[in-house]
Amino acid sequence: MEYEFRVRWYQRAFHEALVNRTYDRLIAIWHRRAGKDEIVLNAMRELAWKSPGTYWHCFPEQKQARKAIWNGVNGHTGKRRILEAFPPQIIKRMQDDDMFIELTNGATFQLIGSDRYDSTVGSGPKGIAYSEWALSNPSAWAYHSPMIRETGGFAAFITTPRGNNHAKTMFDRAKESPSWFSELLSIEDTRALSGDDLAEALQEYQDMHGIDLGRAIFEQEYLCSFAGAMVGAYWGAEMAQAEREGRICDVPVNHDYPVHTAWDLGKAVNNPIWCFQVIDGKPRVVDFYRPESDDLEEWVRWLDDRGYKGNDYVPHDAVVTEWGTKRTRVETLQLLKRKPKRVAKVSVADGINAGRKTIQAAVFDKERCELGIEGLKNYRREWDDELKTFRENPVKDWAEHIGSSFRYLGLAWREAMVQQPKEKPKKDIAFEADEKTGVIKSNLTFAELIKRQEKRRRA
Repeated sequence: MEYEFRVRWYQRAFHEALVNRTYDRLIAIWHRRAGKDEIVLNAMRELAWKSPGTYWHCFPEQKQARKAIWNGVNGHTGKRRILEAFPPQIIKRMQDDDMFIELTNGATFQLIGSDRYDSTVGSGPKGIAYSEWALSNPSAWAYHSPMIRETGGFAAFITTPRGNNHAKTMFDRAKESPSWFSELLSIEDTRALSGDDLAEALQEYQDMHGIDLGRAIFEQEYLCSFAGAMVGAYWGAEMAQAEREGRICDVPVNHDYPVHTAWDLGKAVNNPIWCFQVIDGKPRVVDFYRPESDDLEEWVRWLDDRGYKGNDYVPHDAVVTEWGTKRTRVETLQLLKRKPKRVAKVSVADGINAGRKTIQAAVFDKERCELGIEGLKNYRREWDDELKTFRENPVKDWAEHIGSSFRYLGLAWREAMVQQPKEKPKKDIAFEADEKTGVIKSNLTFAELIKRQEKRRRA
């Protein structure tokens, strides 16, 4: 069957590696407007037609998939993008609600979102592609990867850079692995746009964001620069500094000190918990937990099993009725033998400032806190298109709750500060027997003995 689709010269290596299944894992870091999703959509159709099975195309959010692909229209042809990639003559049925297509050969294709990754059920996919991977929830791949391994399928990751986050980490690892296809294409590699087009794009960014920030965004979008923090990130510079200073490293738990926790007790799942200690007046972030269920007892069991039994710092509004019960969340935690302490109510701006200062002082365990660290890098402000400025409120994506719970950590850790473990006090007696020899000895000097005798005589 013939299709009106032409692979551009600079897209060929990735396209061929994908459709020929040369690699099971692929990552392509391409500049803006390089045709990433177009390549993936058409490759998915070819693969589904040659090898029937289940195929998924995952966007950062489900609503983005609907807007960009399912309902999106190609400005050059005036046709729906999904129907250009999957012509009606090969479609058996389409389901609009869940953006699902069944082909006449039995294969299926579906658009999904990393914000609802755990809602994907049924038979495992033969292939999955993540669009704008740098903005996606990295937990999605952790959840999907066992399915892909079971089917012997492939996973492809396409994105433009968004600072030094999980996409950069994956790309760096892929470059060192012979089992991965990896490719970075900037506008200087593809020459896909003219000099005039690029000058216009740069001017637009600078008009919207100012000269310096506008150039940084242009270099990120078109030159595929990973330098600097994600644009709009609250704590990007602080996290970058922590990495440079080696404060994201191996941080063992010191069992002489309590391990406290900071929670964002929101709706059901996605309530991340930071686990930290305070030693020598400094916060040590030793662990991170993101529940996959709404079972509070399961969360507490996770903490108890690790011996994390310090204070549990929760939002000020944790006294509202807990999910499906007549108890408050604080009462529920108390019944589970935890020690909840409410964090005083402050503005989001004050919480963010507290989080910033905390990052500047803290060390983070690199392995146990990996997902949490990525969340802190991705926690960012919304952009107001009309006012051409960042709003104060955070983007409501997978990183929002991670950042929120860290705000509570930032507000709480000084209260959790404790003294160094005290030495055992000397026994307040004049004489004692040595435990091994039985010899009577004194823990007081001769002068102290005389003084004590005088004191007793006066009494």
